[in-house]
Amino acid sequence: MIRMLRPGALRPGDTVAVAALSDGLDADEEALFRRGVAELEGLGFDVQISPLIETGRHWWWGAATPVEIANEFNRMLRDPEVRAIFALIGGRMTLSYLDLIDYAAVEADPKPVIGFSDIDGVLLALHSRTGLVGGHGDLVTFGYGEWQGAGAERRQELADVSSRLLTSTSPVGLLPADSAWERWRGGHAVGPLIGGLLNRLVRLQATPFALPPERFDGAILFWEDVNTSTSAVWNDLHVLRHAGILDRIAGMLVGPVADIEVTDGGPGLREVVLDVLGGRDIPVLANLEIGHNPPNLPLPLGVRAQLDADAATLSLLESAVVER
Repeated sequence: MIRMLRPGALRPGDTVAVAALSDGLDADEEALFRRGVAELEGLGFDVQISPLIETGRHWWWGAATPVEIANEFNRMLRDPEVRAIFALIGGRMTLSYLDLIDYAAVEADPKPVIGFSDIDGVLLALHSRTGLVGGHGDLVTFGYGEWQGAGAERRQELADVSSRLLTSTSPVGLLPADSAWERWRGGHAVGPLIGGLLNRLVRLQATPFALPPERFDGAILFWEDVNTSTSAVWNDLHVLRHAGILDRIAGMLVGPVADIEVTDGGPGLREVVLDVLGGRDIPVLANLEIGHNPPNLPLPLGVRAQLDADAATLSLLESAVVER
């Protein structure tokens, strides 16, 4: 039986932490960081800032060494006052310290962990090892820090969805759609949401923290990528095909199309995806705000969703949190 570990619902006034789980804070990101913290405070939370978040602090391509990052993350996981952990930014560090995470602390006191990009490595490992419902959603800098540029109506939609996802034990229901969503293959599917940054998912599956095959049974696979090409995506999707994952899923969600470069004048992303899927008759909805073109729609790992590609809609059928 697939285990689901839902974190406790947040309450107004709860302390949430901003953590440097991958890269550090650069000087040109300070304004985004301050705006992101203000948005979290505007949702009704007290914000604790990790001491690893210091402008200009770096070790190689991360905020600190893998051991230091893991120790700080574990401190937050063990701290009963910290009720959620929001990632500062993405980067290239998370796969280096998955073996140092205190998974027992997650099981003892499950709390939401939110982010995307490199942070998906942590979210997927936590989901694999404990069943934790993590949140593929906005980073504090590139995400919450950019809400103000989304327009008043869209900002309110995002605030409403993000808040309800973290605080309500009732299903969010229909997510606010965008006219840019594209139906690549029609149909309907209901199943748990699984996914993240495509290249991190593929790499994770080669480690002891891989998602077991049954996690993909009947799932709606969502993925995005950035600074890559259609040929790279084509190869990564074939890795999932060879692993049998594409034979198990019931539907697919694809992130921003513009973030992926067409290789050498070849086919576009739509043709590449449909080529790998072949005759698998599953719905595919694409160009969703689930990645490196924030603000993001939050997608909780493991929560059952309903995909209607014909109507270009996506609904969350279960809550991501429980009463605590």
